[in-house]
Order: sequence, then structure tokens, then C-alpha cells
Amino acid sequence: MSKHIVCIASEHKGNEFIEEAHEAGWQVTLVTRKSLLDSPWVWTNINDVRTVEDNAQPVDYVRAITNVAGAAKIDHVVGLDEFDVITGALTREHLQLPGVTSSYLRRFRDKLTMRNLASSKDIPCPEFVGAFNMSEIDEFLDRVPAPWIVKPRHEVSAFGIRKCETKQQVWDVLTDLDNRNNWRDHPSQFVIERFIEGKVFHIDSVVEDKKVRASGVSQYGTTPFKVSHYGGVFTSSIVPYDAPERKNLEKLNKQLLKAFDLEKGVTHAEFLQCAETGEFYLLEVACRVGGAYIANVLEHASGFNLWREWAKLEIADKEKPYKLPKLHKEYAGIALALANTDEPDTSNYTDEEIVYRVKKPKHVGLIFRSNSRERIDELLNIYTDRITNDFLAVAPVKERYDD
Repeated sequence: MSKHIVCIASEHKGNEFIEEAHEAGWQVTLVTRKSLLDSPWVWTNINDVRTVEDNAQPVDYVRAITNVAGAAKIDHVVGLDEFDVITGALTREHLQLPGVTSSYLRRFRDKLTMRNLASSKDIPCPEFVGAFNMSEIDEFLDRVPAPWIVKPRHEVSAFGIRKCETKQQVWDVLTDLDNRNNWRDHPSQFVIERFIEGKVFHIDSVVEDKKVRASGVSQYGTTPFKVSHYGGVFTSSIVPYDAPERKNLEKLNKQLLKAFDLEKGVTHAEFLQCAETGEFYLLEVACRVGGAYIANVLEHASGFNLWREWAKLEIADKEKPYKLPKLHKEYAGIALALANTDEPDTSNYTDEEIVYRVKKPKHVGLIFRSNSRERIDELLNIYTDRITNDFLAVAPVKERYDD
């Protein structure tokens, strides 16, 4: 009898994960929001689908999956999106299934928890303080030079981040949050930290038996904070394989994941390199696949797809142990932006290095592959201008990741 895995997806993502599990002989049940039923899921690889309301809370997913378990034995539950990871753990705990716990996973979700843990293991973080005690906050603002960032502890990317140049601006932000009178916006749900100007890198890893088996080191062209707040074209590209920054980041990433005691899975870590000193600081680390088609960039550059490797790790057993694919070292990069039309036509973008075109409503995106890092940089510069002129739309800054 084939085993049964339930995949929680509150956003449309993870098709490659679903395909990999199904092709390995597992029965796959998808649990998603009603509004996502029309999304292009890989339906031929899905045996059953259950829906929850669009505003469903974690307990609603747990209940829906418990109902599934009443008719079909469940062997494993996985949450695919950032907001589903802990929901998946809560479900496993309720159904007494193996896997990491919700309390453990909070170190990958709560930015204050991850900073406290990382700092205790001598991993550099920007100076920070939790927004709990007024005297402690005041002392922090007197001691740490401006500007500062007021950052949600549980949001993703740059959602909800406010940059403050003066102490009064920080207190105004905290007062505004407090006046909203809801727990999600309570000041204690935020962390205050020093804003450091510099380059942002991300490392995306495959971890098995507490060891990093494969990783991709990339650099953002324009930081996510600037793209989300001021608009523009998001870019990311592979860091040269012989670059000193790569070696430093790989070492720091291994130190980080050892400190976080991750047994297996995939991770997305972001580090900031200070423009003034060159020192690296941890921004965040998540126990899931990074967004913005990073998995596709790495697949073209290095030969491994984070979604597929994650699925292989989750369904591996003694009879069919995990095995990493053969890796290679090429260069790839992505240019991605909001489009001013539902279905942007990029047929006149014809460079031979284009290996992937994003097919998502109101988005335009291209992935490039080459043996030359210089060529990738050239293409990203060219297509940043072309996309800006042909399609670019700018959406208002969102405080939350609601849809």
C-alpha cells in the first residue's frame, strides 16, 4: 500500500514538491484555500484536494486534515509556504506523526527568536531589541546610532518594515501600532534593530543528517526592502564560485545551521554585508524554499531544485535513502517585476541565455543561464531597463502578506 502525504499550501507554490512525491509512489492530498483552486496545480499528481476558507487560521487546516485522516491514513504532513511550516507541525503534533515540532520551528519564523539564538552562538546580527520595555527601548535608541528598522517578527520578505531616522519616529510607529488594538499589530510583535547599508546575499541549502549537502550563494541586485518600498525590478544572481564572499558566507551558513540544530530540510538564509566594514550580519533564516523563483535559478545554475530535494528528504527512508543529484557550476540570474498587464508578452525577448519565463498573472520575469558571470550581469542590466520601459507597474507598499 502506498504511503500518503498531505501538502498544506496557503499560496500557489510547490508543484515540483508534489510531482516528486507522487512520482515516488506516494498518494498526495493538497490542502489549500478555496480561492486557489483555479491555480495551475499539477492536478495529475494530486490524488485528493481539500479546501479551507481564504481567511482560515492554522486550527482550520488542522481540523480539515484531521477529517482527511478519518478516511485515509496519513503518513506525513508538510507545510509548503512560510506561513504553513508551523501549521504543518501543529497538524503532525495533533495526529502524532513524526517530524519537527512547532516550538522548534519558531526559531525559523520569529525574527527575535532567531536573533537571540544566533547571537548566543556568536553569529553576528545587527544590534536589536524586542519592543517590550520602554526603558530598554529608550536605552537602545540612545546607544545604537540611527537609522533604525522596526520590523515584524513574523512577516516575510520586507513586508511591514519601517525605517526611522529619529527616536521620535520610532516612538510614533510603536504608538500607532499600539493604537490599532489588535494582537497582530501589538508593538511586542516587532523587533527594533540598527539599519545597516550594504549588499544583501542569500544562501539556499539542502540539509541532511545535520550537514549542508548542497547550497547556492546568490546576491540581490536591489535589496528586497528597496524593491518592496520604492518599486523596481527585482534581480538576483549567482555569486562567483571563487569569490571570497562566497567562502565566507558558506562558512557562516554552516555555522548558523549547526547552531539552529537542523536535522534535515531546505533553508533560505539572508545575510547583509556592511558597505562600510565588509562584515556580514544575519538578517533572517527560514526552513523552507525561498521565493521569487530562487529554486529555478539554482536548478539552472547548479543542477538541484530545492522543491524536489525537499520532497526527496521528506519521503526518504532506509529502503530509499536520500541521494543528491550530480551538481555543476554555471551562472544564472533572474529579473522579476510586477507587470502593468495580466499576461505580459515577452516573445520579443529572444536572447539565447533565457531559459525560463515566469508565467504568473501581472508578473514579468526571466531567468538567464550562462558560463559567464559577466554575461549574466550584462543581461540583468539590459532586461532591468527593458522590463522597466515595457511592463513595470508599482504597487503600494503592503504592511502584511495577506494574499
